[in-house]
Amino acid sequence: MSPATGTTLARPVTRVGEAVDGRAANAPLIIGRSAAIREVCALAERVAAGDAKVLITGESGVGKDLLAQFIHAHSSRAARPFVPVNCAALAETLLESELFGHVKGSFTGAFRDKVGKLELAHQGTVFLDEVGEMSLHMQALLLRFLEGGEVQPVGSDRPGVKVDVRVLSATNKDLTDLVAASRFREDLMFRINVVRIHVPPLRDRREDIRALTEHVLASAGRTVTFTETALKALERYRWPGNVRELQNLVERLIWTAPRELVDDPDLPAQIRTVRAAVLPARERRRQLADDLYAGLASRALSFWAHVHVLFMNRDITRNDLRGLVRRGLSETRGNFRAVVKLFGMPPEDYKRFLNFLTTHDCMVDFRPFRAGRQEETLRPTTPLPGRHPEDPDEGAQARDGYDVPGEDPED
Repeated sequence: MSPATGTTLARPVTRVGEAVDGRAANAPLIIGRSAAIREVCALAERVAAGDAKVLITGESGVGKDLLAQFIHAHSSRAARPFVPVNCAALAETLLESELFGHVKGSFTGAFRDKVGKLELAHQGTVFLDEVGEMSLHMQALLLRFLEGGEVQPVGSDRPGVKVDVRVLSATNKDLTDLVAASRFREDLMFRINVVRIHVPPLRDRREDIRALTEHVLASAGRTVTFTETALKALERYRWPGNVRELQNLVERLIWTAPRELVDDPDLPAQIRTVRAAVLPARERRRQLADDLYAGLASRALSFWAHVHVLFMNRDITRNDLRGLVRRGLSETRGNFRAVVKLFGMPPEDYKRFLNFLTTHDCMVDFRPFRAGRQEETLRPTTPLPGRHPEDPDEGAQARDGYDVPGEDPED
């Protein structure tokens, strides 16, 4: 999905968002050729006709905010405000003030009265992005509003103000899992999930990749063309960052590619390495680990946004991840804290990184690297049940004994 630019593409694509009975003239364009995105758009148009609350789900970067704008623009409220609120961007006290407003003197820094976003969206639409990040206290306040439609500013002792607002919500989390973990109220989940629209990830609608690429290229101020080889490489990649990642990549290549013809060698390492799957397992692991390491070291990749996602989606195995960690330990002489920095993670992610490796049986013994020896990692010979699948030859490479995953001695 991409914001509207009025561009006409060379090939026919789905262009939902053009004027419909005068209400959707300002609607964003949703670009795609796949049946999946057509179904999403059709359902969104039907839902837009009423006032039912909508929960939009999908991975980060699929365009949930764009779909919310689309629903608003096709609704009878299109002429009224569309007010987005990012629930993850504000602390609990600030989020309460942002939604409900506050009166002067209600807390430190409240130098004047402030009207909340819910009241500003009167007769329009409020979009609660990342609603799964709300605290339980804020969830209770939101539930009370949804039940009565009354806004009570922070610090006010006056009767609340009734507002007419349609609520659209979005999350990249599974709310049922959050409910099971007692991190999200079940009654609120039922309240906001009247209609659910799931936006599929880009890897499940690969037919849209070319259309989206063409759309970004057509919007650029420079003439750039992708070769068929490069386009096929884009279609093979799993796009953990989805449309946002694709758009950012194409925009970067438009201005950084040395030629006006972008070919496979011009693409980032993480996209080119998808072809490594056809290599023998041992060679594939070595090449993939080197390519992933190069991407992390150059900051073209992010460990949590790319490597972690590839692992959890089973696109890389435990052996692949161990190979990457070995490469990092070799470079840092066995210092895990330095590996965290080398992989582009902030220092506070040190414990999280070690816990992730330990949980998924990917911990590598740092001691051989301290001694300057490039030894294979010791690990259990029998995979734990229910863990990540391994390459067929793992058993032959495993040794007796276990890793010693403890922290660095100087910690």
